[in-house]
Amino acid sequence: MNPRLTFLGCGSMNEAILGGILAGGLAAGQVTATVRSAGRAEELRTTHGITVLAGSEDPDANRKAVAGADLVIVGVKPVQVADVLREVAADLPRGAVVLSVAAAVPLALMESLLPQDQPVIRAMPNTPSRLGRGVTSISAGRSAGPEAMDLARRVLSATGTVVEVPEEQVDAVSAVSGSGPAYAFYLAEAMARAGAELGLDPDLSALLARETVAGAGYMLAEPDADASSLRRGVTSPNGTTEAAIRTFDELNLPGIIETGARAAAARAQEITNQLTA
Repeated sequence: MNPRLTFLGCGSMNEAILGGILAGGLAAGQVTATVRSAGRAEELRTTHGITVLAGSEDPDANRKAVAGADLVIVGVKPVQVADVLREVAADLPRGAVVLSVAAAVPLALMESLLPQDQPVIRAMPNTPSRLGRGVTSISAGRSAGPEAMDLARRVLSATGTVVEVPEEQVDAVSAVSGSGPAYAFYLAEAMARAGAELGLDPDLSALLARETVAGAGYMLAEPDADASSLRRGVTSPNGTTEAAIRTFDELNLPGIIETGARAAAARAQEITNQLTA
């Protein structure tokens, strides 16, 4: 089956998913996207070869885009999701799967705006999806049966790992993998600054940090890789790495990371509360 996909909104996250899906073999002719501006529409056409409708040129762009779609991926900002779903509800094909990648928008809210039996799935992807190395969680709505979940899983598998979680765990997923790439980038930034402070040329230090974090990521992606085992494997007793790890432990770096993740999850719940108030 070659499903027809529609992307409602194509910002950084939806474009990352789009890039992964196209790289995975789905024909560009099977994909339609909508954006606000004509300039952005032309950019996406040129880059990906897909059909793109611009809202600035056609006020019915979203409604036209969902006609005939098997999977509709909603990637607008969370505060815009409700308006977009109201707009397209009457034009969605019966049985078309609506999958939202918008953070903090609950299934119940989306389902309340769509026809009664419309399959709805909530997804939490991350940006490495465009390289086929992302991780995406999917959570089923009340009408999203095995066939709908299988379609979502098959399409999203081109972007990397797909896991199924109950909706109540989505905020935790967001705090770990959704926001996680930023944590890795933040670590690379900190390593680069440390190298520069130790006397390295800043550009060289940035290169060392970037390639080290990327290389470690590849090692973690190997089958049966375990972060703790890998860390122990490069931490010789009384060696230089152990001195650094001991300092991280003394400063409670693991606790700091946990606190940050809890803050991310709490913020997601705050946004959900605002959207459903």
